[in-house]
Amino acid sequence: MKQPRSCGFLIVKGDPIESFLLMKHPARWDLPKGHVDPGETDMQCALRELEEETGISADDVEVDPEFCYETRYMVKARRYTSQDGEVEKTMLIYLGRLLHDVEIEVTEHGDYQWFDWSPPHQIQERAIDPLLAALATYLGQADS
Repeated sequence: MKQPRSCGFLIVKGDPIESFLLMKHPARWDLPKGHVDPGETDMQCALRELEEETGISADDVEVDPEFCYETRYMVKARRYTSQDGEVEKTMLIYLGRLLHDVEIEVTEHGDYQWFDWSPPHQIQERAIDPLLAALATYLGQADS
């Protein structure tokens, strides 16, 4: 079985960063992301999911070529196979700076919010907070 893999974007506004975009699920905040389709690169997946879930197109963002956050975690295998138990999932998140204001089109989530950039953040412990901490370190803004 092929390991599940999802790719997406952390979209930021401002240079230096002023805010970042998160999408609202019923019980948590998340990123615009999704599973890689057959024949698709990780970046193609991330850009496709970004546009599908927010209306932000590749032309609306400047992708930071140096930043890519990767994490792995266990998920229920039944979502991907007929087996019980768990499988390891990989998640890749790219950094995109919004080049101009875009009206967010919510399609797969309940809502969205622009959060102020003020590390350290405590929003969602499993996926969002470690990503934001990694970005703060990358930008040289981590707490010492």
